[in-house]
Amino acid sequence: MAPFNHKKTDSARILSDLAPVIMTPRMINSAAAFSSRRVPSVGGRNASGSRLDFASIGRAPLRLTLGTHKVTSRDLQIVEATEELLDADIPEPEGVASNISLLRGFNATIPGADKDRARRRRMRHIDTPRLGLKKLGMSARGLMTDDDDNERQSAVSEEDEVIISTSDAAKRGSKGPRGSLSTSKALGKEELTRQRQEIMRDKENLHVRRSLINTEIEEITHKIEALDGIRAKLEGNLLKLQEDELELDAELEGVQERLIFEQSHTRNEKGGILHIPTSSRRRKGPSFLPSEHDELPPGVAFMSLSHATSITALDFSEPYGTLVSASQDDSQPHVWDLSTGMEIGRLRGHNGTIKCLQVEENLCLTGGEDGSVRIWDLRHVEDNDLWDEEDVVNVGEGTEELDTEAIYDKRSKGREMDKDQSCIRLLEGHTRAVTALYFEDDCLVTGASDKTLRQWDLNTGQCVMTMDILWAISHPHTINTMTMTNPLFPATTAFDGHFSVPMPPYADGSWDMFDDFVGGVQFWGYGLVSGSGDGAVRMWDMRTGQAHRTLLGHTGPITCVQFDEIHILSGSLDKTIRVWDLRSGGTFETIKYDHAVTALQFDSRKVVAAAGENGIKVYNRTSMQHSTLLVNGHTKPAEKLRYMDRYLVSGGRDSSLKIWSL
Repeated sequence: MAPFNHKKTDSARILSDLAPVIMTPRMINSAAAFSSRRVPSVGGRNASGSRLDFASIGRAPLRLTLGTHKVTSRDLQIVEATEELLDADIPEPEGVASNISLLRGFNATIPGADKDRARRRRMRHIDTPRLGLKKLGMSARGLMTDDDDNERQSAVSEEDEVIISTSDAAKRGSKGPRGSLSTSKALGKEELTRQRQEIMRDKENLHVRRSLINTEIEEITHKIEALDGIRAKLEGNLLKLQEDELELDAELEGVQERLIFEQSHTRNEKGGILHIPTSSRRRKGPSFLPSEHDELPPGVAFMSLSHATSITALDFSEPYGTLVSASQDDSQPHVWDLSTGMEIGRLRGHNGTIKCLQVEENLCLTGGEDGSVRIWDLRHVEDNDLWDEEDVVNVGEGTEELDTEAIYDKRSKGREMDKDQSCIRLLEGHTRAVTALYFEDDCLVTGASDKTLRQWDLNTGQCVMTMDILWAISHPHTINTMTMTNPLFPATTAFDGHFSVPMPPYADGSWDMFDDFVGGVQFWGYGLVSGSGDGAVRMWDMRTGQAHRTLLGHTGPITCVQFDEIHILSGSLDKTIRVWDLRSGGTFETIKYDHAVTALQFDSRKVVAAAGENGIKVYNRTSMQHSTLLVNGHTKPAEKLRYMDRYLVSGGRDSSLKIWSL
């Protein structure tokens, strides 16, 4: 009995495990009978509180059979309510065509149309023996047929009558076989009506399917547009990351240069050597923390300083440092304190307009129309207002006024003192106006309207080399030029006279004469780059004084140049900035403007230019997008500019200086 009881126990356990899954026919009939008495309302709730709706049909099993799917009471409820749910109104979900119901869309996608089409083809294209053609042929030859053929022939009704026609043969002409038969099955009115309804339904289904596909295409189009927007945003973020990386690299390089400067400055102080600062024009990074400008509104001129005439030259030592600016018809550059916007004093000594200047820390170098270059110590510049309480005299009745004679004497003495102490060196040698200069360490290079470049030793004040641009123009066979002929100035042209050309009109219609034959110079090590009035960018070897390469492409005089380890940028009166590849000498990129370019400066991220308009032009080298600084800016075209990191100073024909936050 023990083994028997053991088997019985195992069977009971197996059946109990299968009970939730397997239902016997009696259990199914009982459940169906119970459900028929309590049919759940469509869209309502059953006795257990669960909701049955149209979407529940899709969750019902296809077959109530044993398999991987476990049949539950919920499945039975759905099956029992299927007919009533199918008779209910079907809700129209959003996103489908407005004139197409969900059921119509479903019916249009089932393969019933293909079945109807195949049936119609079979009805219209039946084998000729089935139509009795074989018997007709045998009868025509006087042959007898069997009983099956008789029965099949008698089964053919009037609607299935075979029609013999010779019209097709007549249409084919005399070349066709005479007496050829054309057969067609007379389908009858009922069958033809049925086929017409099927065709119309198939056409309607095609229209429905076409509408559904168009709706899906439209939805996909919207998704593509949304993805394009997301992609554009991500690409913008990527460009921003690239700019941030370039900014960090530039800042790191600036900090490293500053560290080297501090170390060398300490050694020079211990050795008693006069320190000449490294040019900040070659610095890519700032010498200050960018957080100093975080609170300033970007792209807005937050400070304005005024001159009496249009600005001809400007430069500053560092943000919130010392600014030196010069204007037309004024031989005394103004010295400003950028932290307060107040004028500190003036540099007196030149006879004529200042055409170029450079400021590095406490040193300032200026070049003017008088052909001389002066070196100034900005720490010795004092205020012009040299009167104090001793100059105020009492003229009675509580009225006070200034002793003008005492003030005049003090100002005269102050000017002599200012001239003696501020100007620490005078460099003479050029015979015409000095229009461009650049210095770094103890070396200075100047360019003048006498069409020469001069190299100076700042420690001794002596000219150590003269480079003749006229000689370079007249000897093109000795120069590795990218183009052998200069369209502006052929090699046979003489330049003994005064150089002067009319400038293209500015945005406001005004224009001027341009007579700065040397528009810009810059050197690094023994390599020197110059831009001149013949439209050529020349690369000189300062050890030999020879121009070993000439870059031609501009169609107007060059007004400004700058270069780094990879590129040379030159601005011209031909309304373009050319980006040259320093290694190959070819044009890497050309930036076009509507008016003449008079000043430029660039770094690894941007190109800032004055291009004959009131606003300052900014070209993003990463995204290749152009923008213009206009808010609270110049009222006449800007002509000069200088920036360091995100701090920019510009000067215009409106006689004003604008300080910008980039």
